[in-house]
Amino acid sequence: MKSELNRNFSEVTEFILLGFRTPPELQTLLFLVFLLIYLVIVVGNISMITVIKVDSKLHTPMYFFLRNLSYLDLCYSTVIAPKTLANFISKEKKISYNGCAAQFFFFALFVTTEGFLLAVMAFDRFSAICSPLLYPVHMSQKVCVRLVTGSYICGGVNSIVQTSFTFSLRFCEENRLDHFFCDVPALIEISCVDTFVNEIVLFILSALIIITTTTIILISYAYILSTVLKIPSTQGRSKTFSTCGSHIAVVSLFYGSVFFMYAQPGAISSPQQNKVVAVFYTLIIPMLNPLIYSLRNRDVKDAVKRIVYRK
Repeated sequence: MKSELNRNFSEVTEFILLGFRTPPELQTLLFLVFLLIYLVIVVGNISMITVIKVDSKLHTPMYFFLRNLSYLDLCYSTVIAPKTLANFISKEKKISYNGCAAQFFFFALFVTTEGFLLAVMAFDRFSAICSPLLYPVHMSQKVCVRLVTGSYICGGVNSIVQTSFTFSLRFCEENRLDHFFCDVPALIEISCVDTFVNEIVLFILSALIIITTTTIILISYAYILSTVLKIPSTQGRSKTFSTCGSHIAVVSLFYGSVFFMYAQPGAISSPQQNKVVAVFYTLIIPMLNPLIYSLRNRDVKDAVKRIVYRK
């Protein structure tokens, strides 16, 4: 339990992001590696968004959701990467109090929205495979827009609650965050007041979001698996289930890292471990997602060929 007794409270106006504690000569190498990853994220996700928008054959619910997924990947990596890159080559490594709050708010918004969107994409595959005749009704344009909007609303609610609780904490003399961006575990760690309620709120909200979305995903794929197994031909089963392969890979990567980061009671006590996991879901996953969907998806590859030949 933390206490503010016998401590002089002074308002914190900025934080210092300690980032990765490596020798100076490795900072340049890390800068180049992170820059390369971010460039791949930007090029990959913008390309995916452009291909889906330009090619009329990809104007389906599945690719509408995929375009929004690429947009979210681009957004939340952009919330983190530029400031991280700047800190690699800066001696001060500072971020203002308001800047820290804004960074965390938008990061929480986009990441939470992506979690709900992945659940929506699983429901989309369930509707397409298990109820193909009713699919145009279940996944009309209006329904798709509402599902995406609902994902953003859920993300916004979580972001507002988390930001309000986290930045209602008091930070005394200590303003050094042992992280490369403003995140709840690092902020809780340096607070000079009792953070028990904040830790409980973080755990409960994270667990609730993960349980809700993974339940939707697991139920959807249970029905999908049951339907696929009823298909008589091996080729038919393989072709039907292949449309879900990319989504399963993305879901496994995303939820595995987020659960490890937020939904376990000891998540706050391992800052070095948290930084490694955070790199994975803030940068590596947004880089891999467009590659997974483009390399494993024949429709996307065919669309790219049509666009290239047209040009």
